[in-house]
Amino acid sequence: MISRRDFLQVSMAASALVGASGFGNWARLAAQQSLTQDQLLEFETFGNVSLIHITDIHAQLKPIYFREPSVNIGVGANKGVVPHVTGADFRRLYGIADGSPSHYALTSDDFAALAKAYGRVGGLDRVATVINAIRADRPDAILLDGGDTWHGSYTCLKTQGQDMVNVMNALRPDAMTFHWEFTLGSDRVAELVEQLPFAALGQNIFDAEWDEPAELFPPYQMFERGGTKIAVIGQAFPYMPIANPGWMFPEYAFGIRDEHMAQMVEEVRAAGAECVVVLSHNGFDVDKKMASVVPGIDVILSGHTHDALPEPVLVGETIIVASGSNGKFVSRVDLDIRDGRMMGYRTKLIPIFSDVITPDPQITALIDEQRAPYLDEMSEVIGQTDSLLYRRGNFNGTWDDLICDALLNEREAEIALSPGVRWGPSLIPGQDITREDIFGVTSMTYGQAYRTEMAGEFLKVVLEDVADNIFNPDPYYQQGGDMVRTGGLGYRIDVSKPQGERISNMTLLKTGEPIDASRTYVVAGWASVNEGTEGPQIWDVVESHIRKLGTVTVQENTNVDVVGV
Repeated sequence: MISRRDFLQVSMAASALVGASGFGNWARLAAQQSLTQDQLLEFETFGNVSLIHITDIHAQLKPIYFREPSVNIGVGANKGVVPHVTGADFRRLYGIADGSPSHYALTSDDFAALAKAYGRVGGLDRVATVINAIRADRPDAILLDGGDTWHGSYTCLKTQGQDMVNVMNALRPDAMTFHWEFTLGSDRVAELVEQLPFAALGQNIFDAEWDEPAELFPPYQMFERGGTKIAVIGQAFPYMPIANPGWMFPEYAFGIRDEHMAQMVEEVRAAGAECVVVLSHNGFDVDKKMASVVPGIDVILSGHTHDALPEPVLVGETIIVASGSNGKFVSRVDLDIRDGRMMGYRTKLIPIFSDVITPDPQITALIDEQRAPYLDEMSEVIGQTDSLLYRRGNFNGTWDDLICDALLNEREAEIALSPGVRWGPSLIPGQDITREDIFGVTSMTYGQAYRTEMAGEFLKVVLEDVADNIFNPDPYYQQGGDMVRTGGLGYRIDVSKPQGERISNMTLLKTGEPIDASRTYVVAGWASVNEGTEGPQIWDVVESHIRKLGTVTVQENTNVDVVGV
């Protein structure tokens, strides 16, 4: 008799073959060939249950450009395996033709040229069209939002998330979980959650005072679809008070809480769940570890690290699905649930090519309604760019370099520090830079640009601590985004070293002198998690800098020497 594990492995192979009939078509189409909406949506319906997954939208209502990372370093057991494979290596792994739509959607090489050929991606009115098409095929499909939804744009900041709640409610999700949403403050989060006609889930969101599950965020929701019972368990971002200001949501405690997750899996199984889905904002490597230590999970819908993978990854008997970010992809996951267990699956990562997919007119009108009061102000042109502006990868992107330059010049600092966040649309050479574009890479509720003094010794501690959050071999200790971005400061990082030994050769770029541990330096930065931080808002600092430049040109950054990869 074939074991369940063997059956799932065979199923994975079958899924990959079936996926090749959909993903493979658009993966290999040459740039000069036309791509149709029907090709993007083509799918052979499978099993009796369908999941639709979107995540990390970061409040991007309209189509954008978004470049995938050229550097995504894995360490420990995750070294050299997806999602830590990029560029040409990624294309070889999945059989993606150079110049194809998939090349453009999933990798970073030749991005500017391919962007001109294929156009923008995303737009929630296009996402709505895809969701509606899946629902037409499978009317009881379960739509799940992985979080980082109410954050990341001009209108989202100005409306405190209301624009996104209004549009997402119109898409009719069945559940969501959370991360950046909490930076609106716990009172505002509570107001918005009460407006949701769907479940707000978080098995790891606890009452900080009583150390028990928070009432506002139930751990799971049960669904009856396709003649079977499905449990969806929410997993919010575990490291909220570390990566974001804990003083904004003091009532809540987080953490991975995999023991509690195991209890929830047992609880829903006892209640008759034949399929267990985790809607996660852990990040992909953390999800892989959770899948290895918590038995009984069938599917993890992964978020937070913005990875986009055309096929799921199998860990034990759990499939992990990664659906990208910024509204750039929608994942469809069809499951065959029989006799109380998952017998097979078929998936498709659907890229949202904005010029190919017809927008849903009702959602377009709703989006325009949210944006109308702010359109004139956010559409103002501040400058132009001659460079590709992007922010995605373990180290500085060009948007980050521009922000650091603004901090150095506008705040009269020797060194600039900018957070290693992953969100923010890209701009291609020749584009205008609008105020909305600046907010797309800076908007947050704690955006004050501080100016302070730091000793050289403390600067090293900062870099070492952030490096360990990213490159600790144990995914459960990877607590943040990517490496803090630096301006005016060069250094070497050996990702293979243990904590405290990764950073060396720190240099003050202005003079070329080594950083002196005992000397203090004038440092400008933003996004401090400390309460009471003072300074102008970062978007005003960046706008002032771009106005003075007129046309932005960002040189290649060679100030970080990465070794030990």
